[in-house]
Amino acid sequence: MVLKIVLIIVFSFQTMIQLTRPILPLYASDLGSTTFEIGILTAIYAFFPLLFAISAGRIADRIGDRLPVIFGMIFASLGVLMPFFIHSVWCLFVSQIIVGLSHIFIIISLQNVLGNAASKENRDHYFGIFSMVVAISQFVGPLIGGYLAEYTSYSFTFFVSAIIGIVPIIIAFWIPAIVVQNRGKSSIKDGKTITLLKIPMLRKALIGSALVLYSRDIFVAYFPLYASSQFISESKIGWIIAIQGLAMVPVRFFLTRLLAIIGRERLLLISILVAGVSFLIIPFTSSVGWLMFFAALMGAGLGCGQPLSMTTMYNASPTSKTGEVLGLRLATNRISQLTAPILFGIIGSGAGLLSVFLVSGLFLVGGAFITHTKEEKKVIKYN
Repeated sequence: MVLKIVLIIVFSFQTMIQLTRPILPLYASDLGSTTFEIGILTAIYAFFPLLFAISAGRIADRIGDRLPVIFGMIFASLGVLMPFFIHSVWCLFVSQIIVGLSHIFIIISLQNVLGNAASKENRDHYFGIFSMVVAISQFVGPLIGGYLAEYTSYSFTFFVSAIIGIVPIIIAFWIPAIVVQNRGKSSIKDGKTITLLKIPMLRKALIGSALVLYSRDIFVAYFPLYASSQFISESKIGWIIAIQGLAMVPVRFFLTRLLAIIGRERLLLISILVAGVSFLIIPFTSSVGWLMFFAALMGAGLGCGQPLSMTTMYNASPTSKTGEVLGLRLATNRISQLTAPILFGIIGSGAGLLSVFLVSGLFLVGGAFITHTKEEKKVIKYN
């Protein structure tokens, strides 16, 4: 029952977010924003989450996960509703600040609920299903958003997103209000969150998670601009981004089997390498068919990274600090989401959109080897 509740909420929430994220740069560009300003707009989504992610995790550990999800969904819905009424760039900035801050409370709490409900043996399976549902929403959201933007307006797309948010607000009242007590002694004493980085596997998982998430955000932020420059319509842009999300579904469905055949470390290395190479190739074609193919290839690569990093971090967490560790993971992700769009906005303004894809692809390829490790068995000792 807990798994079903979490899946319904995360699907609804991610659909409403993914419905607007690909439209955001097009809406901002239509209002007169430059490439650099769009980079700042994309980055502002991550700024306040970066500051409050760890605190959000601590709140989930102390008061339970129900209230953070309920209030997070209410504010997220209000945030996406704003651009429907106010057509200005500053409103887009305020909207993204509200939605980004709400996002951390929702996602950390949902992941914490799921981790607490699962056993160590089926946690990969639970997080795999969770990530698979997220991937499905990453297909449905951009697809709906692309058609809405093409046949109605950018602002009406945000209105539809806010309506979808009503569903998870209602469902969130069924989340169990459980506070996990400190069971046994932890190898990490209470104190500053930074001490958690003494766990080697946490450090590796943090980097891998940041790589996967930033590359997805960079693609969603800058691919619509590249595709628009190639005279590709909004609905086709929505299809290409949606197919990237759809490609994550089968990979995550067969994640447990892939882990048994390939192994965790090798699977993570291969998946990030595939995503990086696809990123490098995409700007060298304007064919919709080839763009769909490489977007799907990138989605398949990125599809493994997120659930693997979530499971690794949860398993490596001290029992009483799971929410805090998930908050640390999200904070690290937000650092990459904050700095990467600004960095690539500067690169794109100076050297063109082609450079954004080339540099980002090289980051992914290099990061695949940095995060490669053979220390998987050491994770178990921290439980």
